[in-house]
Amino acid sequence: MADLTLKHVMKSYGGLQILHGIDLEIKSGEFIVFVGPSGCGKSTLLRSIAGLEEISSGELRIDGELMNDVPPSRRGIAMVFQSYALYPHMTVFDNMAFGMKIAGESRAEIDRRVRQAAEILQLTPYLGRVPKALSGGQRQRVAIGRAIVRNPKVFLFDEPLSNLDAALRVATRIEIARLKASMPQTTMIYVTHDQVEAMTLADRIVVLKDGRIEQVGAPVDLYRAPANLFVARFIGSPAMNIVPARIETAGAETVVRPAAGKAVAVPLATPASAQGAAISFGVRPEDLRATDSDDYLFEARVDLVEQLGEVQLVYLDSGDPDCPLIAKLPGQAAVARGDRLRLTADAARLHLFGDDGRTLRPQP
Repeated sequence: MADLTLKHVMKSYGGLQILHGIDLEIKSGEFIVFVGPSGCGKSTLLRSIAGLEEISSGELRIDGELMNDVPPSRRGIAMVFQSYALYPHMTVFDNMAFGMKIAGESRAEIDRRVRQAAEILQLTPYLGRVPKALSGGQRQRVAIGRAIVRNPKVFLFDEPLSNLDAALRVATRIEIARLKASMPQTTMIYVTHDQVEAMTLADRIVVLKDGRIEQVGAPVDLYRAPANLFVARFIGSPAMNIVPARIETAGAETVVRPAAGKAVAVPLATPASAQGAAISFGVRPEDLRATDSDDYLFEARVDLVEQLGEVQLVYLDSGDPDCPLIAKLPGQAAVARGDRLRLTADAARLHLFGDDGRTLRPQP
């Protein structure tokens, strides 16, 4: 079991600041996922936890013990990298056992732990093979198995599935989820740019931007109640529709008019602002639905339809260059390029953001 505490952790290279005062509490047994755009600092933060990067200032503690100056080998951490880093001339068994042999573990203990890890990861039939005889997904599982046998307090995963094709990513993601279920007391921290991985694996997601934490929360909370515009745009695929809007009436029920849309009454979390204030209006593509009613939110011309089978992504021209829209509609809906669609959405599914980018909606 391992609790991790990061207090005002900073990392810089010369005059270039990468991490800007990271504060984060990770409880023992949690599966935490770091997400964010390229260059946001998520891999640097992971490597700092591992001890592969030296923290410039701040504190990293594992189970209360300060780890800033503790070498990686003594932190009780095992890391799985994007590249498998397997020894090509060694069998699967020997690759998984290598670290234990270096540590001087007994032959019986090595055999027991390697075979136990192989059973968890469904690698038992492949223990005698060399890496070139394995698929990419199997090689990644060997790399994970090599970490398991060390009995670490904390697992760190640095984009472990990014080198796999789509089918293997799904299969290996399922294996990682099963692994976590079989090791409920083990803390896991996972870096990815893939939203599906983040949403399906995480107990909590940490959204990073420019070396700072934007929001931490359960996947569904970040999806339903983003704290700001950045999180709203980053979480969800396709991204949330964001259009400029204005407040037309202040009060408990504020009337908001989005660009190229009709006014709608939406309660705010704070007394928003005076009439005429400029804000941002957001609605997720999957929350828009077609309607024949005069009580609609947007009316727009269909520009492109991407038919995906169960659903279709409909790209719409609202007539306002600042207000392009995407709707995710049922796959059987009869929609074609050039059609005009009226779209509506439940008021509870709408999002409003102030000029500072922070949400103005009450939390659900």
